[in-house]
Amino acid sequence: MKKTIYILSIISLLFSCTKEVEIEIPGYKEQLVIDGSIETGQPPIVLLTKSSDVYSPTDLSTFFNSFVSGAQISVSNGTTTFDLIEICSDNIPPGSEALVSELLGVSIDDLANFHICGYTSFDPSIFGEIGKTYTLSVIFEGQTYTAETKIEQPNPLTNVFWKPDGDLTTHGFSWATLADPPNQFDAYKWEVKRINLDIDGNPMDANFDEPFGPVFDDKFFDGMTFDFFYDNPFGYEDGVLDDYAGLYELGDTIVIKFSKIDENVYEFLEKKYIQLSTAGNPFATPTNIPNNISGDALGIWAGYSPTFDTLICQP
Repeated sequence: MKKTIYILSIISLLFSCTKEVEIEIPGYKEQLVIDGSIETGQPPIVLLTKSSDVYSPTDLSTFFNSFVSGAQISVSNGTTTFDLIEICSDNIPPGSEALVSELLGVSIDDLANFHICGYTSFDPSIFGEIGKTYTLSVIFEGQTYTAETKIEQPNPLTNVFWKPDGDLTTHGFSWATLADPPNQFDAYKWEVKRINLDIDGNPMDANFDEPFGPVFDDKFFDGMTFDFFYDNPFGYEDGVLDDYAGLYELGDTIVIKFSKIDENVYEFLEKKYIQLSTAGNPFATPTNIPNNISGDALGIWAGYSPTFDTLICQP
């Protein structure tokens, strides 16, 4: 009887200590989202959208309707300021299809099927140059937003190679050797595409894609030379056997795009990919994505200095 009374007393005590907690979720505030970039030898490209309420329906129609037109956008290279022109994927100047396809990451065949509007310039004088700092200005609905980014000195990979994974003989990862400069902050981004032909005679991949966690800095390897590898972001498609998922096949020919990025761009991309990888996980630590844009807008203005390597997947 004493034991029963003791247990009931503990239960009563536990229930008496409960407290209802009310959490006020901040209301939704629509903001301009700026996704802009400039890289060596390429024109600037800026996409503008409006942010969406996290609780609103998500579909392709909503996404395409979020693109913003009618903004005034300019880019300065420190000497001259250039006004960008607005182009849309379904109404681009003849002869510029390949360039727009690469800039927007949409195949030439699909350009006419999407209504994606962006801002750019075809004046070679504003194409990206190593060592220059580029200032972006966006004027929209009476508000001005500015950002600054630098195209850093590139740091090419010293070697690229492929080797089979584990006991496999026909599939493996892409490997590279990096010699990181000492006593300075360095950050990098890895992108890749396969250029060997498919059964229809077309390149396997139309555009570059990113593997999982494509950006990293030299916090733990400053000044070191080391080997590292990445998986195949196209190797998770339907029809790929589980044993070969994320691997390159013997005979694949891939182009590696390895870009140097400044610290602000790295901080944005690193937090972005963390958030993407933990989305929907109730136990993940919330991640706020920083940006380098002033004026209460979201997004990034990013400079890249890529180098390119071609790797034939053979031992």
